[in-house]
Amino acid sequence: MVLLEFSMTPLDKGESVSPYVARSLDIIDKSGLPYRLNPMGTVLEGSFDEVMKIVKECHERMSQDCSRISTTIKMDYRKGKTGRIESKILSVQSKVGRQLST
Repeated sequence: MVLLEFSMTPLDKGESVSPYVARSLDIIDKSGLPYRLNPMGTVLEGSFDEVMKIVKECHERMSQDCSRISTTIKMDYRKGKTGRIESKILSVQSKVGRQLST
C-alpha cells in the first residue's frame, strides 16, 4: 500500500487558491480512499494505481481553467501494510507517551 502526500496549486490565480484546492478535495472525498487534509497538502492511502488516479483526476480538473499548475508529490510504499494513515501517527504518539496535535 502507498501513502501519497501531494499538493497541487494553480500559479496563475493570485494569492487565494482555496476554491481550486476545494475542487480537488471534492474529488478526493468522493473517491472513497482514506485521506487526511493538512495545511500544506493532502495524504491519500491506497494502491499505487488508486492514488495516482486521484492525482490525475485532480490535475485534469484543475487544468480545465488553470494554465500553470505546481504539483509536489511524496510517496511511501510498504508491502502488505494497510491503515498506515492512522497507525504511523499512533506509533509516534506511543513513543512520545501522549497524544499529539494532528
